[in-house]
Amino acid sequence: MADTVGWGTAQARFVLATTILGSGMAMLDSTIVNVALPRIGVELGASVSGLQWILDGYLLALASLILVAGSLGDRYGRRRVFTFGVIWFGAASLLCGLAPTTELLVAARVLQGVGGALLTPGSLAILQSAFAREDRARAIGAWSGLTGVAAAVGPLLGGLLVQAWSWRLAFLVNLPVAVLCVWLARRHVPESRDEQVTGHPNIGESVLGALGLAGVTAALVEAPGRGLDALVVAAGVTGVAALVAFVVVQRRGRDPLVPPVLFRNRTFVLANALTFLMYAALGGVLVLMVLQLQVSLGYPPTLAGLAGLPITVIMLLASARSGRLAQKVGPRAQLVIGPVVVGVGMLLLRGAEPGASYLTGVLPGVTVFGAGLALVVAPVTATVLAAAPDRFAGVASGVNNAVARTGSLVAVAVLPAVAGLTGSAYTDPAALTAGWQTALLVCAVASAAGGLLALGTDNGVLSPSQPAPPHSCPVDGPPAHRAAR
Repeated sequence: MADTVGWGTAQARFVLATTILGSGMAMLDSTIVNVALPRIGVELGASVSGLQWILDGYLLALASLILVAGSLGDRYGRRRVFTFGVIWFGAASLLCGLAPTTELLVAARVLQGVGGALLTPGSLAILQSAFAREDRARAIGAWSGLTGVAAAVGPLLGGLLVQAWSWRLAFLVNLPVAVLCVWLARRHVPESRDEQVTGHPNIGESVLGALGLAGVTAALVEAPGRGLDALVVAAGVTGVAALVAFVVVQRRGRDPLVPPVLFRNRTFVLANALTFLMYAALGGVLVLMVLQLQVSLGYPPTLAGLAGLPITVIMLLASARSGRLAQKVGPRAQLVIGPVVVGVGMLLLRGAEPGASYLTGVLPGVTVFGAGLALVVAPVTATVLAAAPDRFAGVASGVNNAVARTGSLVAVAVLPAVAGLTGSAYTDPAALTAGWQTALLVCAVASAAGGLLALGTDNGVLSPSQPAPPHSCPVDGPPAHRAAR
């Protein structure tokens, strides 16, 4: 591995800029599309199910392949896989921008998700391997804050692009960003890989995981409209069977895609459980909020995007500081308090209903929402990576990203039905508002529950001075890490 990069150097700034551009592009795309959904639905004649697949096609490919993508980076070079992912993502974005039908747009979104899977874990793995240990939490804090800004600014940018010309610009805007990101990566990012790994990644395990998520997602999305017909039941049964097989293979295989040793660390498990619940809640709220603002409150796309500006500002100002605070005093308090604050913000957003003003119905909720995100995003990411051995940086990042995307995937698949939104109900302000308020309550409970789980995490996991435990594992196993507590 190349020498580590010190914080404050020119190379450190370039490494950060590259990873932020890459992951920020993927993050931006996941939120910018939300604002474009009403216009896409009108132009392409999409139903609620069609809109769900436009979102879930991307999330499905991302969540399914992100684990093997992290492993590919560890084996073949983190910079190399990251760069290839950026190129793939840019090409798929072009296809999305040219898609003439809902079906072709969904197919292009699946391809875009493949590119996102290749580049997303690479961003964090590059930071984890490139920066000195004492600077990693700070670097991840800066990365979290600025990529979080990309996610938050997505609705605003999406609104501007949709009103300027078409929803297609929401995809085409990725092309110049991808070109710049590839140029920076090739010039300034050091290559790194896990020198201990041998052989080839097990693609069969990835296929099982992808089949499992695809089957379960298809059943959840289509069941409200189709009922429990033969296709829905077959998809659900196939998906569950594939996921069970995936878990069995992981536990018994000699070279598993996800080393079971990672899950012997309680902090790693709890931090990922928190990630799942919080990102499920977050994904559900962000998708429905732009619909609620445009359909029920009559906001044009630009103002619907601008409504979330406080989240952008708070994330920009506070996330890096949040990462440094977690490094200094330990992450547990922020992991507990942050999701609860996010849940409170969601409850306040129940006031965003027809007739409400922005100052009373929207602003209090998004402000509290943003404060909670700033508290928790950087610390939970740093905690997951610190709880895993350094040699598994790519895999650990892949697991955490897969968990986050699966949370969003499940929320987009399940939440509309839970909230009573099927068919074309999203075009009816009264039905949408009732569903919006129900969804917010469900998401607030899920987020707060994630905070309670964090009570069991190790508060010293980010300490650079913690001694490494002895290597007590079998000679052909992975090196031991901090014991689970």
